Amino acid sequence: MKTRIKEFRARHNLTQEDLARKTNVRRETIVFLEKGKYNPSLQLAHAVAKALKTTIDELFIFEK
Repeated sequence: MKTRIKEFRARHNLTQEDLARKTNVRRETIVFLEKGKYNPSLQLAHAVAKALKTTIDELFIFEK
C-alpha cells in the first residue's frame, strides 16, 4: 500500500510528531505509515485522514 501522508502533512506544515499527537499514536507509527510498511486499522486511517482534512481514499492507495 502506498500513502500520500507525507504530502498532506507538508501541506499543513505538520511534523511527524505533530501528526502522531493528533492521532494519538507514536511517531514511529507515522514513519511506518508513510513508508507503506504498516497497514492501519480503519480507526487509525480515519483519524489520520481527519487530522489532515482529507479522506481515506485520498491518503491511501491500495494496490492489487
